[in-house]
Amino acid sequence: MRTLDWPQLTAIAWPLAVALVLGLIVRHALLYVARRARAKSRDSLPARVVQVIAVPAALALPLLFLILAVEATPLSAGAIAQARHWLGIGVLLCVTWLAVRAVGAVEARILREHPVDIEDNLAARRVQTQTRVIARVIQGAIALIGISLALMTFPAIRQVGATLLASAGIIGLVAGIAAKPVFGNLIAGLQIALAQPIRLDDVVIVEGEWGRIEEITATYVVVRIWDERRMVVPLQWFIEHPFQNWTRTSAELLGTAFLWLDYRTPMAEVRAQLQRICEEDPRWDGRVCVAQVTETSEQTVQVRLLVSSRNSGDLFDLRCVVRERMIDYLSQHHPQSLPRLRADLSREPGADAPAAGTSPTPAPVHADTMSPGAEDDAGRDPASAAPS
Repeated sequence: MRTLDWPQLTAIAWPLAVALVLGLIVRHALLYVARRARAKSRDSLPARVVQVIAVPAALALPLLFLILAVEATPLSAGAIAQARHWLGIGVLLCVTWLAVRAVGAVEARILREHPVDIEDNLAARRVQTQTRVIARVIQGAIALIGISLALMTFPAIRQVGATLLASAGIIGLVAGIAAKPVFGNLIAGLQIALAQPIRLDDVVIVEGEWGRIEEITATYVVVRIWDERRMVVPLQWFIEHPFQNWTRTSAELLGTAFLWLDYRTPMAEVRAQLQRICEEDPRWDGRVCVAQVTETSEQTVQVRLLVSSRNSGDLFDLRCVVRERMIDYLSQHHPQSLPRLRADLSREPGADAPAAGTSPTPAPVHADTMSPGAEDDAGRDPASAAPS
C-alpha cells in the first residue's frame, strides 16, 4: 500500500486553506458592506452601485483566490487545468450574474425617476414601457451568452456545435419552426418597446373587455380587467390584431348619457341644468358640456348629454352622476318631460253601434281603390264565377 506523502499534501493544502480563509473574509466583508449600504443610503447612487456589485463579487473573489491557490500547488498539470477550468466557469457565471444585475439596477433607477402615480403620466408610462421591455430583452441575451460561453468551454459541446453548424440547413429549419412563437414574441416585444401601441397603465379594450395594462413581460401582457380579473395576452397578439387604446395620446375622453324624454321637454332648462351639474363636479375637465336632441320617435325624443373628463375612470362616474341628477331635476321641476304613453279612449256613446233590428250599412266601394287581377274575384259567388 502506498504511503502518504505528507510534505506534498501539506504543500497542496496550505495554499487552498489560505485562499478559502481569505475568500470567506472577503465574502463576509462585502455582504456586510452591501447590508450597510442598503440600510443607510437607500436612495444614493454609490450605495446602489455597491449593492449591485457586492453580492456577485462576494462569490467571484473567493473563486479567483482559489484559482491563484491552485496555480501555487504542486499538482499535476492536468489536475491544475481541470480545477482552473471549473473555477473559471464559476467566475464567468458570476460576471454574467453581475451584468444582469447591472441592467436591472439601471432599469430600477429609470423607473424611479419616471413614476406613473401622477396625474399626467403619459411620458412616464412611455419611458417605463420601453425600459421594462428592453431591459428584459438585454437580460435574456446576457444570460444566454454567458451560459453559451460556459458550455462552449467543454470540448464535447464544441463538437456538437460544429456538427450542428455542418447541418445548419435542416436543423435551422426545424429550430425555426419550433421556436417561431418564441422569436415572434421577442420581435413583438421589440416592436412594442419602439412603436409603443400599448404602455403600462394604458386603458384598452381587448376581446371586448375593458381593462388596464398591468404588466408587460418578454412574452406576454397582463391586462387587469375592471372587475379585478387578469387577462394574459401574448405579445404577438397586439401586433396582429386590432384593439382599442383609450390613452394612446391622452387620457382625456368624451362620454355620453342618453335620456328618452317627452316632446314637451324644455331643452333650454336641460342645458342650463347640465352646465350646473358639470360645474359642481370636480371630475369635469371644463372642455365639453353639451345637450342635444339626437333622435325622435312616435312617443319620445332622445337627448344626448355629452361631457368630458380627464380619464376614463372619472368619465364613467361623471356620466352616472349626470344621468342621475338630470332625472332627479326633471322629476321635481319638469315632470311633464318624463316619457309617458298616450291613448285617446273618448268616443260618443252609441256612435259606432247599429240601431236595433237593422244591419250595418256597407261602405261604398270605389273603383279606384280596387286592385286588378285575381283579387277581384275574392268577393264573388263561386257559382257565378264558373264558366257557362
